[in-house]
This record gives sequence, C-alpha cells and structure tokens, in this order.
Amino acid sequence: MHHPTEAQLLRIFIGESDRFGRRLLYEAIVEEAQQHGISGATVLRGIMGFGADKQLRMAKLLRLSEDLPIVIEIVDTSERIASLLPTLNTMIPKGLLTLETIHCITFSKTNM
Repeated sequence: MHHPTEAQLLRIFIGESDRFGRRLLYEAIVEEAQQHGISGATVLRGIMGFGADKQLRMAKLLRLSEDLPIVIEIVDTSERIASLLPTLNTMIPKGLLTLETIHCITFSKTNM
C-alpha cells in the first residue's frame, strides 16, 4: 500500500443514448481519456435518475429504458484532468461535470 496522494476525481453525468458523432458518448469519452494518458476511468450505469430536463429515467423489469443515467468517473492528477477538459468541452453537448480533490491510495501486490 502506498501513502495517500492528492488527486482529482472528475465525474461526468450524461445519458446512455448520448452520442458523439456515430459513437456512444461514454465510449468516446473513455477512449479520449485513455489517449490523454489518464490513470483510470470507469463507466457506471444508473438504474434511476433525472437531469436538468427533469425527465425521470429508470430501469424497470417490463420496460427497459434506453437512456439510463451514465456516470463516468475519471481519476488522475489535477494537471492531467485539466488537460482533458477542453476536449470534453467539445464532446459533451449537455451534461454535468463535477470535480473534486481526493486522496488516492494505490495498492499493488507484486508477490502473489
């Protein structure tokens, strides 16, 4: 275990059906983060939520929504996150981004 280091957590809130060109927006964002050398990104699919449009979206057994909430979490240094933001600005037509300072602890087991 390494000692905690300061990092940034960027959360991007979009819809599952949002697109960037012909691609799903969440896939395009994660691939762009990878190309920027970002340490890590995870896509989380929500089961219920609403955004600025106040339209409730939810997954139900009988009716599966095709536009569920998506949260993309990206973790890295503040400098790398800052370098990614201008690109994200061109990719995301509507959504919400939050940015917070976190303490990051990394684990690596080399003797398994």
